[in-house]
Amino acid sequence: MNNNTTPNLHPPFQIRRNRLAYAALIAVVIVLGITLRKNTLLPPWCAKTAGDALWALCVYFVYGFCRPSASPRAIAFGALLFSFAIEFSELYHAPWINHLRGYRLGALILGFKFHWVNLLCYLLGIALGVVGEWWWIIKGNKSSSPKGLGQI
Repeated sequence: MNNNTTPNLHPPFQIRRNRLAYAALIAVVIVLGITLRKNTLLPPWCAKTAGDALWALCVYFVYGFCRPSASPRAIAFGALLFSFAIEFSELYHAPWINHLRGYRLGALILGFKFHWVNLLCYLLGIALGVVGEWWWIIKGNKSSSPKGLGQI
């Protein structure tokens, strides 16, 4: 770490995500996203946009859960690729995939119709995850031992 109060956040540094904490984050984001879609005082377009950003944030947390020592950049790249692939898959309407979309879980994961604006929502949700992790790393580094960044 440098002599100033800002930690060295450039590789090589060690990140260790707490899987239990990430499982809780995933659950909270899922509940928040479903609640936002069903019961909201927001206009429908705003609720859908926020829901899409939360969907991508959830994907980011799932990647963090599955790869606890990966860098935020790697997690963001994987989450973005997955999110964009799912969105572009909405252009594909074969009977078998539409059958999967007929189930609630299939609809929540695969979506129905391609929208360019969703790509921006995904960028926003994943950026929120990255910024949240970096904030947590900086916060954890200030309160932890000088040797490491502690757990996220």
